[in-house]
Amino acid sequence: MPKHYRPPGKKKEGNAARYITRSQAVKELQVSLSLFRKLCILKGIFPREPKKKVKGNHHTYYHTKDILFLRHERLLDTFRDMRAHGRKIKKAEAKKNKDLVERLLLRKPTYTLDMLILERYPKFIDALRDMDDCLSMVHLFAALPATERERIEVKRVHNCRRLSHEWQAYISRTHKLRKTFISVKGIYYQAEVEGQKITWVTPHAMQQVLPDDVDYNVMLTFLEFYETLLAFVNFKLYDKINVKYPPILDPQLEALAADLYALSRYFDASSKTSGVESQAISSSESDQVEDQKEGKKREESELRLAQLQHQLPSNEPGALMHLVEDAAGEDDDDEETKECKNLLKNMKFFLSREVPRESLLFVIPAFGGVVSWEGEGAPYKESDQSITYQIVDRPTQGHKFLSREYVQPQWVYDCVNARIILPTEEYMVGKVPPPHLSPFVDNEAEGYVPEYAETIKQLKAAARKEVLPMPGVGDEVLDDPQNLLIEGIIDRSEAIEAAERKRKMSALQKQYHDELKMELKGTQHSSFSNVSKAKSSAEETEAGGEEPFPNLKQVAEDYTNMSKVLMSHKKRRILDAITIAQTRKEDAVKRLQTKNTKIKEAKKQSK
Repeated sequence: MPKHYRPPGKKKEGNAARYITRSQAVKELQVSLSLFRKLCILKGIFPREPKKKVKGNHHTYYHTKDILFLRHERLLDTFRDMRAHGRKIKKAEAKKNKDLVERLLLRKPTYTLDMLILERYPKFIDALRDMDDCLSMVHLFAALPATERERIEVKRVHNCRRLSHEWQAYISRTHKLRKTFISVKGIYYQAEVEGQKITWVTPHAMQQVLPDDVDYNVMLTFLEFYETLLAFVNFKLYDKINVKYPPILDPQLEALAADLYALSRYFDASSKTSGVESQAISSSESDQVEDQKEGKKREESELRLAQLQHQLPSNEPGALMHLVEDAAGEDDDDEETKECKNLLKNMKFFLSREVPRESLLFVIPAFGGVVSWEGEGAPYKESDQSITYQIVDRPTQGHKFLSREYVQPQWVYDCVNARIILPTEEYMVGKVPPPHLSPFVDNEAEGYVPEYAETIKQLKAAARKEVLPMPGVGDEVLDDPQNLLIEGIIDRSEAIEAAERKRKMSALQKQYHDELKMELKGTQHSSFSNVSKAKSSAEETEAGGEEPFPNLKQVAEDYTNMSKVLMSHKKRRILDAITIAQTRKEDAVKRLQTKNTKIKEAKKQSK
C-alpha cells in the first residue's frame, strides 16, 4: 500500500486538503507559470511551509484558499483577454492586414491596480508599514538605465524618478527625516511618517551595471505594483498638507534636472495660494453671493498662474525653504520634528559640482537649511556673501571666501545623525575625516563604543549643559554581582567585570580612609607609605583572612550547570546557540579593540 493511500470516495484531510503544489495550482487556474507568478506578486500571495509535505520536499506549496482566491480575481480574466488579443494581432500580421492590426492595437485591453491597493491596504497606516521595499525598488529603477534587452522602458524610469522626488520633497518640507547613513551599497535614509519608521536605500549617483543573473521580469512586476502604491501614498500625504497632486513643475528646472528644487517652488506657490484662499473665504462671509463668485474665479485664476509659472520673488533666495503651512499649524509638530526643523536653521549652504547634489538637496532642507548649487537654475550663486558653509569634496580648494567655512559632505550627515552642529576642524578640505558612524547600530548593545561616538556624546552633553558621570562609578557598581548573576540581570562576563570594579572601588575607599586617619594622627607621607605597604603585604600573606568575594567564575559555572540539568534537550540547544552567539560577539569586540589599539600605537610612532 502506498504511503499516502486514500481509499476511493474519501475526502482529503489534513495537509493534503489545506495545501496545494505550484504545478497543481497552475493546472487548476489554466495559466502559464510566468502569469501565475505575476498574479501571486500582485495579490500578495506567497508560498507556505507545511509541517508535513505530502508531495515531497522538492515541491513549492500554496494554501488552497489562496488559489481559490485567485480563481475569482478580475485580473485573471483581463490577462486572458490580453492573451487572446495578442493572438488576434499576430494572426492579422501574418495575413498582412495592416488596417486590422492598427484597429486591434487601438483597442488593446488594459488594467489598473487601484482596487488591489485598497484590497491589500484597507487603512493608510497599513500602506505606510509596507513602504520600505517599495521606496527602495522605486529609487533603484530611477537610477537604472533604460534598456530594451531587459524591457526597462524610458517612460518607467522617468515615472520612478518623478515618484521618488515627490516623496523626498514631502519628507524634506515636513521635516520627517530622522537618520541617514552612507555605505558602499548606497545611502540609507529613515523617516518617521505618522508614527511609522520607514527605512529605504538609494543607489549612488554612478553608472549602474545590470547583471545577467537577475530575473528582471519579477522585479518589473514588483515595480508595477509599487509604482501604484507610492502614487496613492504621495496623493494622501500631499492632500493632508493641502497641496494639489500631482504637482505641476517648472519645465525649465525639469530640463536642468533640478526636480527637487522645482517641487520646493511648487510647495511655496501652493502655500501662498492657500493663504490667499483662506483670507478670501474669511472676508467673503459678509459679502454678497455675486462677490463670492467673482472672488472665487479670481482666486482660481491666481492659483493656476502660480502653479504654472511659479512666480516667486527673484530677490528672495530664502523662499526655497519656507515651511508648508498646513491647516493644523506649527503647534502640532512633536519635539523631535521641531528639533530637526531648527538644526540647520539660518544656515546657507553651497554645493560644489563634485558632491552628491541630489542627496544633499534632500537632507539639508529637511533640517531647516537653505541650499544652492553650481549651475543654471540655482537660487543664488557662489559669490553670495551670506553663504555660511560650502560643501567641497576635493583635495584642495583654490579660491576661498573668508566669510564661510569649507567642509566635506560627511560633516552634514554626521551633524544630522548627532543632532548637533559638530566642530568643522576634523572635516576641513584635504583632511581625513573621522569615521562615519552608523546611526542604525546600538553601540551599547553591541558591546563596543567607538572613540568618536564617545566624543559626540560629550559634545551633545556639553551642548545641553549636562554633566556626565565619571566612567566606572554608578549605582550598579554598588550592587552585588553574584545576586545579579543569579537573578539573570547580567551575564557571566559582566558579573566578573562588576566584581573587579567593586573590589577596586572598595580598595581605593579603604586607602582613602586610611590616609585620612594617618593625617589626623600626624604621620608623615613617607612613613605612611611604608606602613601602608607593610599592611598590604601582611594582608596578602594572611591565610586566614576573609575573602571579600567568592570566585565568580566558579559560581557562574555551577549555576549554569544546575540550570542545564533541569532543561529539556530543545532548550539546552537554544542555550548553547545563545552562548555561541555571545562568544562570537565578544570575539568581534576584542578584535575591534585590538585594531583600535594598533591604530593608536601607529599614530604615536608616526608622531
